[in-house]
Amino acid sequence: MITGILFLIALGLLLHFFILHYGNLGRKINSIPGPQVMPLFGNLYQFPSSPAGIWNHVRELGSQYYPIYRVWTFLMPFVNIRHPDDIETILGNSKANRKSEVYDLLMPWFSTGLLTSSGRKWQVRRKILTPAFHFNVLQQFADVFIEESERLSTNLKKEGGPSIKDLMPFYSEHTLNIICETAMGTSLKDKGPFQQKYRKAVYDIGKLLIYRLVRPWFHSDFIFKFFPKGWYQAKVLKILHGFTTEVIEERKDYHKETNGRFLTGFTEDPNQTEGGSDVGVRKRRLAMLDLLIAAHNNNQIDDIGIREEVDTFMFRGHDTTAVSLCFTTMLLAENKEIQARARAEVKAVMEENNGKVTMSSLQNMQYLERCIKESLRLYPSVPFISRCPEMNMRLSNFNVPSQTTVHVHIIDVHRDPKYWPDPEVYNPDRFLPENIKGRHPYSYIPFSAGPRNCIGQRFAMMELKTTLAFLLNSFYFESVDRLKDLSIDADLVIRPTNSLRIKFTPIEAMC
Repeated sequence: MITGILFLIALGLLLHFFILHYGNLGRKINSIPGPQVMPLFGNLYQFPSSPAGIWNHVRELGSQYYPIYRVWTFLMPFVNIRHPDDIETILGNSKANRKSEVYDLLMPWFSTGLLTSSGRKWQVRRKILTPAFHFNVLQQFADVFIEESERLSTNLKKEGGPSIKDLMPFYSEHTLNIICETAMGTSLKDKGPFQQKYRKAVYDIGKLLIYRLVRPWFHSDFIFKFFPKGWYQAKVLKILHGFTTEVIEERKDYHKETNGRFLTGFTEDPNQTEGGSDVGVRKRRLAMLDLLIAAHNNNQIDDIGIREEVDTFMFRGHDTTAVSLCFTTMLLAENKEIQARARAEVKAVMEENNGKVTMSSLQNMQYLERCIKESLRLYPSVPFISRCPEMNMRLSNFNVPSQTTVHVHIIDVHRDPKYWPDPEVYNPDRFLPENIKGRHPYSYIPFSAGPRNCIGQRFAMMELKTTLAFLLNSFYFESVDRLKDLSIDADLVIRPTNSLRIKFTPIEAMC
């Protein structure tokens, strides 16, 4: 009986496969170059099981079938693009910007926050949150960036002599402190174990996402929860949601204690201290979380909606920035002349400001900014995004039906020799004004592009410049591990498989 049922299921799936592939959709998709498809399994059988193997295989396919290719996973096609014209067609069109089903795997964590939502809900949330990243707000956050960066540098000096650091955990603690104190209005000082559990959970959930992505039978949350990996995901989600819930409750309690008088507007004087008890917030700033709480009081968002956005920004605001700091530091360590030039600029600008870093002095560190931009070209924090256009599209002279998942490979367009001569070479002067002129606007998209570009990109650049300025002013960077030996795992961000270590040597020790 069971054998007969399984036979009928297999026969039905096989019949569906042939109808799908030889129907209108299948003929259009299969006109796009790509590897040989096996009945039922599609191209899944060709994918390695390890995250590093998946990363390498996808990159190889991108080179082999440049500039576009398709793969099938069971009964679902994926179109992969890397040409800036195709990327502009997708990202520049508001009707092509709906997130694909890949992001459904993030729903247990983010639900439908700004990263995963679409349509009217996305528009409302974007409107609520945009003021939190206005330039005037960033000016008020400058002292947090400076204080945390100075603390990072000071603690490193206290270790005495040269210090070797594994960069990802070193930087992620720093960036998590910053996102909590600025966007969430809450300090994590003296909460080391609390935030360490959260950072490990972020790492673990990324691995679980990739595990599910290449196993379509686990795409269903209902099915996945009955398996050991699903049980583990439930434990990880409990940590992630517990962390953000505590941050939200702490900020809500603060506003209750102050009778909500700090829920509107910005202080004219960024040095003005807040009244009431001090709950890790020393200056009167309208944090992103405050905007959400105010919107909740106006019935624009519910408690679940607040947590959706806090979960989203807590991750996006710390992990991606830590990744960029990691790779920029590695590149500066391996390119001594560029490192020296960046340090000389930092020191010159600080001397003009009596040895201090300020908002205006950060804007004068143009070479350091180019170093960061070039690092983001070679190692974009988010190397891959995915969309599901709501209309038929023409990509690289192929007709792509509506509702087809389209993967945009950011790292590959960033290394395309047609747009980036000697693409593997680290050269910050690529971003001199005269070299930017005439370059395809969609050949460089580290913060995505179009209507759904990253809302926090100015925040991120300011944080990156501040952190690196303090470290360059106090330390020489020397490689322990080398980027030529780098292995990368498929993940939510461009995650190194193994440690990336740097030796920080105090400049005083070299004098």
